[in-house]
Amino acid sequence: MKNKTKYIFTVLGFIAVCIISYRGAISKTISLKNEYINLKKETYKFNSATKNLALLIQQKSYYDSILKKYQINKGSLQTNLLKTINSTCDSTDLKIINFFEPHIIRLKNLKISTYQFTVKGDYKTIIQLIYIIEQKTKFGEIISLNFEKKTNFKTGKTYLQAQILLRNFR
Repeated sequence: MKNKTKYIFTVLGFIAVCIISYRGAISKTISLKNEYINLKKETYKFNSATKNLALLIQQKSYYDSILKKYQINKGSLQTNLLKTINSTCDSTDLKIINFFEPHIIRLKNLKISTYQFTVKGDYKTIIQLIYIIEQKTKFGEIISLNFEKKTNFKTGKTYLQAQILLRNFR
């Protein structure tokens, strides 16, 4: 045999050994390494999921505390607003004269609710009610406050009546 033929057989033998070793060991090693990488990713996701769960529980308790602070219970805003007004009226000498159904406007993704109600009492307690509604409970913003001095002709006494418009965005 000549050197050229030996060289060709050596190269072909080397290529055959490489192909056989690739099929036997290297391809399995690469697939196992890919599986290992995927398992590492899943482990990371699982570990981060437990951290995210703890974070979500913490956020839930924070939001519940905010709802409790601003006296927003489950139920409609109208019911909560009426409860707040009633509790303020019970502690002061205010009286609710009217409480109308809300006027609702929908603009694209925005829902604007306007609540109209009328209370009767002295100036200081009406202003106190306005402060509680707008600042302490955060039901919305007062867009109109109309004071009117009225006279009860049967008794001859005058009293102050306030018509209030409260706007809420959702």
